[in-house]
Amino acid sequence: MQQVPHRDARWVRAAYESFVGSAGSEEPDGIDPVVAASWQRSLRNGVDPDQPSAVAVAASGDLDEYRSTHPLAGAMPLVRDLVGGATGDGLVVAVSDDVGRLLWVEGRGQVRSAVDGVGFVEGAVWREESVGTNAPGTALATRRPVQVLGAEHFARPVQRLSCTAAPVHDAAGGIIGVLDLTGGSAAGSHVALALVRATVAMVERELALRGGPAPGSTPWTGGLDPDPEPGMPGGAAERAPDLHLLGAPTLRGRRLSLRHAEILCLLAERPRGLSAEELAVLLHPGDLSLVAVRAEISRLRRVADGVLGGPLLSGSRPYRLARMLRSDVDTVRSRLQRGDVRGALSAYPEPLLRRSVAPGIERLREELEAELRSAVHACDDAAAVEQWTARDEGADDHAAWVRLAELAEPGGPQAARARAHLGVLERRLS
Repeated sequence: MQQVPHRDARWVRAAYESFVGSAGSEEPDGIDPVVAASWQRSLRNGVDPDQPSAVAVAASGDLDEYRSTHPLAGAMPLVRDLVGGATGDGLVVAVSDDVGRLLWVEGRGQVRSAVDGVGFVEGAVWREESVGTNAPGTALATRRPVQVLGAEHFARPVQRLSCTAAPVHDAAGGIIGVLDLTGGSAAGSHVALALVRATVAMVERELALRGGPAPGSTPWTGGLDPDPEPGMPGGAAERAPDLHLLGAPTLRGRRLSLRHAEILCLLAERPRGLSAEELAVLLHPGDLSLVAVRAEISRLRRVADGVLGGPLLSGSRPYRLARMLRSDVDTVRSRLQRGDVRGALSAYPEPLLRRSVAPGIERLREELEAELRSAVHACDDAAAVEQWTARDEGADDHAAWVRLAELAEPGGPQAARARAHLGVLERRLS
């Protein structure tokens, strides 16, 4: 049985203060792995927990013009019909674009005053890089539905609020925005999560019917197959990955060069696309010419189009994926999201593109490993913890060995091995 992460306010507050006070040297014990990984990203990005970076607010005229042409403008009547009534319960409904700029923030009363007071206003950009862990920003960072309750926010000024958010995809599978509910405890409830997910599904369906899939694209289905396999939580089927990055890199079974795998990995993480200049910075720790980037993209187009029977990359300003690709990294993350730590570890044979020294890949590799480590520390499945400690990444993970000693049957061989290994680690550390 998997342990449900602690979401008790006092426990989370204590874990948060310990984590921030130690500058991240103390793992956030028992916290939701998604939140724990986001805290670590927030710390690495230099977010001040007391004074997060000021968010940029667009001029009202510019924002009006931008909103009128945004793909979600036509879906706002549906959003208001489905969740507009929630604002009467002390909730604020917000919709952002794909870079975290808040396009619509609707609500009233004390909660509206509270969100205005922390800068959660139309035209402001709410990304993890500037304000730390928050549902809209973390949903963009992880590309999945997220709930952030009270002290799980990285910035203290926001910790009076709770929020639930989910990304919205267009018919081609690209993220075009985020739907969010923010307010008191009701905004972090199971009801809020179900309402947000259902509304996003309806909006995505309307977008698909209105625009239709792009030529050669694979329509987004919310991460679920139309015919779910029996036995999967929530009836969700787990689609086989198109792209393998945790081991020998392949696309639909065809071996990829390391450079091509790096490019696909980076583009899959950035649905809105990357310019040649951005790819050059993310791909090489030194200097990589734009000519070299464009040449690799040209080669990758030929390889990928031959494998998939249609275009995979679209445009060059920026470069972006023309269809949804599911990777084995997505499999690991989806299993972590539903609390299946053992399954996530089984889907993680080795670190992300182990041989890559590309700065963008190294960052993603560290983030994925941090998510796994946090989930292991929080779970109560001794077999999963032992599975982690048997790996290179877990061999010297003191907190994991402590957890294994706690979970193992007293007097059994597993407990004896855990205590013996802890003794070795503690002598080495001392």
